[in-house]
Amino acid sequence: MSDFQKYIQRYLDEIPSENWLEELKKSGEKTVDIYTKLTEEQSHFAYSEGKWTLKELLLHLSDTERVFQFRALSFARGDQAALPGFDENEYADNSFANERTLESLLEEYKTVRRSSQILLETMHPKALHNTGIANGNEIAVETVGKLIVGHNFHHLHIIEERYLPG
Repeated sequence: MSDFQKYIQRYLDEIPSENWLEELKKSGEKTVDIYTKLTEEQSHFAYSEGKWTLKELLLHLSDTERVFQFRALSFARGDQAALPGFDENEYADNSFANERTLESLLEEYKTVRRSSQILLETMHPKALHNTGIANGNEIAVETVGKLIVGHNFHHLHIIEERYLPG
Protein backbone atom coordinates (compact mmCIF):
# COMPACT_ATOMS: atom_id res chain seq x y z
CA MET A 1 0.00 0.00 0.00
CA SER A 2 1.42 3.38 -1.00
CA ASP A 3 1.72 6.31 1.40
CA PHE A 4 -1.14 8.00 -0.44
CA GLN A 5 -3.35 4.93 -0.07
CA LYS A 6 -2.51 4.78 3.65
CA TYR A 7 -3.27 8.48 4.00
CA ILE A 8 -6.72 8.24 2.43
CA GLN A 9 -7.53 4.89 4.05
CA ARG A 10 -7.43 6.45 7.49
CA TYR A 11 -10.26 8.75 6.41
CA LEU A 12 -12.21 6.02 4.62
CA ASP A 13 -12.01 3.92 7.78
CA GLU A 14 -13.84 6.69 9.67
CA ILE A 15 -17.05 6.19 7.66
CA PRO A 16 -19.45 4.25 9.93
CA SER A 17 -21.35 2.40 7.17
CA GLU A 18 -21.21 1.43 3.51
CA ASN A 19 -23.87 4.02 2.67
CA TRP A 20 -21.46 6.93 2.39
CA LEU A 21 -24.07 9.28 0.92
CA GLU A 22 -26.25 8.80 3.99
CA GLU A 23 -23.18 9.25 6.19
CA LEU A 24 -22.49 12.52 4.33
CA LYS A 25 -25.82 13.78 5.60
CA LYS A 26 -25.30 12.39 9.12
CA SER A 27 -21.81 13.86 9.52
CA GLY A 28 -23.13 17.25 8.47
CA GLU A 29 -26.02 17.07 10.90
CA LYS A 30 -23.71 16.02 13.73
CA THR A 31 -21.29 18.86 12.97
CA VAL A 32 -24.11 21.41 12.91
CA ASP A 33 -25.52 20.00 16.16
CA ILE A 34 -22.17 20.34 17.96
CA TYR A 35 -21.46 23.84 16.69
CA THR A 36 -25.00 25.10 17.31
CA LYS A 37 -24.55 24.35 21.01
CA LEU A 38 -21.33 26.37 21.31
CA THR A 39 -21.15 29.92 22.52
CA GLU A 40 -19.10 32.49 20.66
CA GLU A 41 -16.57 32.34 23.50
CA GLN A 42 -16.31 28.54 23.35
CA SER A 43 -15.69 28.68 19.61
CA HIS A 44 -12.34 30.41 20.25
CA PHE A 45 -11.05 27.41 22.23
CA ALA A 46 -7.99 25.49 21.04
CA TYR A 47 -6.99 22.44 23.06
CA SER A 48 -3.28 23.24 22.85
CA GLU A 49 -0.92 26.02 21.82
CA GLY A 50 -0.60 26.14 18.04
CA LYS A 51 -3.72 24.07 17.43
CA TRP A 52 -6.72 25.41 15.56
CA THR A 53 -9.62 26.98 17.40
CA LEU A 54 -13.04 25.43 16.96
CA LYS A 55 -13.82 28.27 14.53
CA GLU A 56 -10.71 27.53 12.47
CA LEU A 57 -11.57 23.84 12.49
CA LEU A 58 -15.07 24.53 11.19
CA LEU A 59 -13.75 26.69 8.37
CA HIS A 60 -11.13 24.02 7.64
CA LEU A 61 -14.00 21.57 7.09
CA SER A 62 -15.66 23.99 4.66
CA ASP A 63 -12.42 24.80 2.84
CA THR A 64 -11.42 21.15 2.46
CA GLU A 65 -14.88 20.18 1.32
CA ARG A 66 -14.80 22.89 -1.35
CA VAL A 67 -11.45 21.62 -2.63
CA PHE A 68 -12.79 18.07 -2.72
CA GLN A 69 -16.00 19.23 -4.45
CA PHE A 70 -13.95 20.82 -7.20
CA ARG A 71 -11.91 17.66 -7.62
CA ALA A 72 -15.04 15.50 -7.80
CA LEU A 73 -16.71 17.83 -10.30
CA SER A 74 -13.62 18.11 -12.48
CA PHE A 75 -13.02 14.38 -12.66
CA ALA A 76 -16.72 13.54 -13.06
CA ARG A 77 -16.91 15.84 -16.06
CA GLY A 78 -13.87 14.24 -17.65
CA ASP A 79 -11.34 17.02 -17.05
CA GLN A 80 -7.89 15.47 -17.42
CA ALA A 81 -5.94 18.39 -15.97
CA ALA A 82 -3.90 17.43 -12.91
CA LEU A 83 -5.13 19.38 -9.89
CA PRO A 84 -2.80 20.73 -7.23
CA GLY A 85 -2.74 19.82 -3.59
CA PHE A 86 -3.39 22.39 -0.91
CA ASP A 87 -1.73 23.24 2.37
CA GLU A 88 -4.41 23.08 5.04
CA ASN A 89 -2.29 25.06 7.50
CA GLU A 90 -1.68 27.82 4.96
CA TYR A 91 -5.42 27.97 4.32
CA ALA A 92 -6.15 28.16 8.05
CA ASP A 93 -3.49 30.84 8.61
CA ASN A 94 -5.12 32.97 5.93
CA SER A 95 -8.75 32.26 6.78
CA PHE A 96 -9.32 34.90 9.46
CA ALA A 97 -11.87 32.48 10.91
CA ASN A 98 -11.48 33.87 14.41
CA GLU A 99 -12.55 37.32 13.20
CA ARG A 100 -15.86 35.96 11.94
CA THR A 101 -18.93 35.10 13.94
CA LEU A 102 -19.63 31.48 14.73
CA GLU A 103 -23.03 31.95 13.12
CA SER A 104 -21.49 33.00 9.79
CA LEU A 105 -19.05 30.08 9.81
CA LEU A 106 -21.84 27.64 10.59
CA GLU A 107 -24.02 29.04 7.83
CA GLU A 108 -21.13 28.67 5.40
CA TYR A 109 -20.54 25.07 6.48
CA LYS A 110 -24.23 24.21 6.02
CA THR A 111 -24.25 25.74 2.55
CA VAL A 112 -21.08 23.95 1.48
CA ARG A 113 -22.41 20.65 2.82
CA ARG A 114 -25.74 21.06 1.05
CA SER A 115 -23.82 21.77 -2.16
CA SER A 116 -21.81 18.56 -1.68
CA GLN A 117 -24.98 16.56 -1.13
CA ILE A 118 -26.57 17.88 -4.30
CA LEU A 119 -23.41 17.34 -6.34
CA LEU A 120 -22.79 13.80 -5.15
CA GLU A 121 -26.38 12.57 -4.87
CA THR A 122 -27.22 13.63 -8.42
CA MET A 123 -24.01 12.43 -10.02
CA HIS A 124 -24.44 9.72 -12.62
CA PRO A 125 -23.13 6.36 -11.34
CA LYS A 126 -20.72 6.12 -14.29
CA ALA A 127 -19.17 9.47 -13.34
CA LEU A 128 -18.39 8.17 -9.85
CA HIS A 129 -15.89 5.79 -11.44
CA ASN A 130 -14.05 8.52 -13.37
CA THR A 131 -10.56 9.21 -12.12
CA GLY A 132 -8.20 12.14 -12.16
CA ILE A 133 -4.95 13.33 -10.69
CA ALA A 134 -4.96 15.44 -7.53
CA ASN A 135 -1.83 16.32 -5.61
CA GLY A 136 0.11 13.92 -7.85
CA ASN A 137 -2.12 10.91 -7.14
CA GLU A 138 -4.82 9.21 -9.16
CA ILE A 139 -8.17 9.09 -7.38
CA ALA A 140 -11.75 8.19 -8.32
CA VAL A 141 -14.67 10.57 -7.96
CA GLU A 142 -16.42 8.22 -5.53
CA THR A 143 -13.31 8.09 -3.36
CA VAL A 144 -13.18 11.89 -3.29
CA GLY A 145 -16.81 11.91 -2.15
CA LYS A 146 -16.03 9.38 0.55
CA LEU A 147 -13.07 11.50 1.66
CA ILE A 148 -15.44 14.40 2.34
CA VAL A 149 -17.36 12.12 4.69
CA GLY A 150 -14.37 10.44 6.33
CA HIS A 151 -12.51 13.73 6.78
CA ASN A 152 -15.54 15.22 8.53
CA PHE A 153 -15.91 12.20 10.85
CA HIS A 154 -12.17 12.33 11.58
CA HIS A 155 -12.51 15.89 12.82
CA LEU A 156 -15.72 15.14 14.72
CA HIS A 157 -13.77 12.53 16.68
CA ILE A 158 -11.01 15.05 17.40
CA ILE A 159 -13.62 17.58 18.58
CA GLU A 160 -15.19 15.02 20.90
CA GLU A 161 -11.85 13.79 22.27
CA ARG A 162 -9.80 16.98 22.53
CA TYR A 163 -12.10 19.98 22.39
CA LEU A 164 -15.25 18.86 24.18
CA PRO A 165 -14.37 15.87 26.35
CA GLY A 166 -17.13 14.77 28.67
